[in-house]
Amino acid sequence: MKAIDTNVLVRFFTQDDPVQSPRAEALLASFSASDPVWVGLAVVLELVWVLGDFYRMKRDDIAHILHMLLTRQEIVVERVESVRQALHLYRNGKVDFADCLISSCAYAAGCDATLTFDRKAARDAGMQLLT
Repeated sequence: MKAIDTNVLVRFFTQDDPVQSPRAEALLASFSASDPVWVGLAVVLELVWVLGDFYRMKRDDIAHILHMLLTRQEIVVERVESVRQALHLYRNGKVDFADCLISSCAYAAGCDATLTFDRKAARDAGMQLLT
């Protein structure tokens, strides 16, 4: 199995580069459900950050891209259930995706709470506010 870096996914989803975007598309098309490509958690986090901060995409557009990433059969996402849960929190709240992923990964690891000083993360990502 091979893995891909964030920039490949950025080029694939944004189609913003006349040379690299078609190459990213062809690369992803070369994988299949029986021979998938792996996407790590760091890549997912960086993808969300790049799309939001650099490309100024709206939250709904980023959520849609994450959904597409999670439903492609030729892509295996690390800790996919945690990423799905984080996406659900992200869609339904106002907190950063990173906080959603921190909370969902902690829950999946058996933690009964993720302690935080961040009020938004406590409200929207299910963390426990330290007072």
